[in-house]
Amino acid sequence: MLKLSWNATTDHVKALAQCRFLDAPRPGLLPSRRRAVVSCYPASKAPSLAVVSDGLAWVEPGSGSLADRLRLGSLTEDGLSYKERFIVRCYEVGINKTATVETIANLLQEVGCNHAQSVGFSTDGFATTTTMRKMNLIWVTARMHIEIYKYPAWSDVVEIETWCQGEGRIGTRRDWILKDYANGQVIGRATSKWVMMNQETRRLQKVDDDVRDEYLIFCPRESRLAFPEENNGSLKKIAKLEDTAQYSRLGLIPRRADLDMNQHVNNVTYIGWVLESMPQEIIDSYELQTITLDYRRECQRNDVVDSLSSHEPDENLEAILQLNGTNGSAASPTTEDYRQFLHLLRLSGDGLEINRGRTQWRKKPMR
Repeated sequence: MLKLSWNATTDHVKALAQCRFLDAPRPGLLPSRRRAVVSCYPASKAPSLAVVSDGLAWVEPGSGSLADRLRLGSLTEDGLSYKERFIVRCYEVGINKTATVETIANLLQEVGCNHAQSVGFSTDGFATTTTMRKMNLIWVTARMHIEIYKYPAWSDVVEIETWCQGEGRIGTRRDWILKDYANGQVIGRATSKWVMMNQETRRLQKVDDDVRDEYLIFCPRESRLAFPEENNGSLKKIAKLEDTAQYSRLGLIPRRADLDMNQHVNNVTYIGWVLESMPQEIIDSYELQTITLDYRRECQRNDVVDSLSSHEPDENLEAILQLNGTNGSAASPTTEDYRQFLHLLRLSGDGLEINRGRTQWRKKPMR
């Protein structure tokens, strides 16, 4: 057993150069003393776990899961957010030779779950707390908003930072920042809202104090937003698309692989269904810049889904065109570089609304 003092000399610090902090000190958990968890990597032994007790770090060999040792992620220094790096695989890129929006959404979900696991929440049911499991409660997505400024290509390394914060009694909010790890450039941002549902009754439930107390200790003390500006697309209301949609793809059926651990269709599947009704000329000439989805009803494995899409006039763009003295016709270079659509996913049988969305598209860059 290795005993280390907090007042280690420089030599001691250098000796720990191969150590990786997995769990940074968190204010509020141990008010009278600091706490840290360290994973050390000696050449001849399995990684160890060191837990601070009475101001000393005791390192015990053989602790820590294999996934923890191989994963390129950890809590940040303040312990209130989590960063992880991912290599874009060849099977995660699409026709543009860059990562698909489904790939991006899956990575957001992965880093969010890894963050929850790193602070001790269960991964059985997507980051449920102890009280939630006792009350048979799960988290479900209410809204997802993703903006992608530059798509990573095959073999690019993406670093994603995520954090969570309370939204009163309604639920929680989780945000993400995506960066190109090679140069630190921000290539995307995302935000989401989550609410609690009873897993048996499938009814939504307000967040009670016991649940809030369990997760707020891991949230920033002050509001931190991926989209800090007041007038941003993540807050914009989405109008319902009526039956007279310009484009449609009918009779979509969930595959078994589309179901998540909570036995309903995975959030990312909805993104793919939304894009199925997009006109081919947009797919060929444009790339998705922004997608916003409001989740209104969960979809089960035996449901059949219709996907509807229509052009949506952009009020901000129309105002800019008028100021520039143009008539807003399709021939305008400004409108040619930009497209916006409304989307609706509904049950084929009774027409009940599953999901409504908005997408914004930009001209594909020259490669």
